[in-house]
Amino acid sequence: MWINGTVIKRIDWNDKLFSLRIKADIAPFIAGQFIKLSQMRNDKRVARAYSLVNPPGSDYVEVLAVAVEDGQLSPDLQSLNPGDTIEITPKATGFMTLDEIPRGALQGKHMWFLSTGTAVGPFISMLTTKEPWERFEKVVLVYGVRLAEDLAYLDTIEQLQQKHPHQFIFIPVVTREALPNALSCRIPDGLSSGLIEQKAGLVISADDSQVMICGNPGMISDAQNALIDKGLTKNLRRAPGQITVEKYW
Repeated sequence: MWINGTVIKRIDWNDKLFSLRIKADIAPFIAGQFIKLSQMRNDKRVARAYSLVNPPGSDYVEVLAVAVEDGQLSPDLQSLNPGDTIEITPKATGFMTLDEIPRGALQGKHMWFLSTGTAVGPFISMLTTKEPWERFEKVVLVYGVRLAEDLAYLDTIEQLQQKHPHQFIFIPVVTREALPNALSCRIPDGLSSGLIEQKAGLVISADDSQVMICGNPGMISDAQNALIDKGLTKNLRRAPGQITVEKYW
């Protein structure tokens, strides 16, 4: 089932990276979940999943996307302007939410969000809710990209830093150019070497930490292995742990 949404804003972060804000009557959702956008092409439906960047309760939905050359849907999405329509699923889904993080003695004190590229989207949604700030003493966002121009939502991140100056730690990771106050390593390498912990001023441990990872499969696999080496385990409903992951493709 699909419903029509109307584009109300497009934000161009660079020539390929963009956000779409869409007016659509979707069901209530949990921060971290995703919807699908769709178009018909030559009588064939093309659909792709996109995490919601906006917090629950918004009167719009927002997605962060990159236009992939020869992509079946993303170039068309990038060409949409306010007033254009796009088909959208009426209900979001997905299990990479804070609801899935253990509570009580198993929760720990620190919440780490590790992301690359557009996979920062679900974490922006979570960070703009009350839950992480009420549950954790420290909240760390590690956001990896190739170039500084690939960093989206820096205005939102700056607002979070101002609102939670003693609680929120932002660590940008830019691998292909120098950026002041940013790390230049891959996120898994920064975990293995301890650079990310040093930058945050915190130690990642099974007792104190929960880690959510979202991004490309290689980063997720390598970061998860680095965390397992530190004594963390995958978080499962039947066996609560500290590592929660969602692959972006």
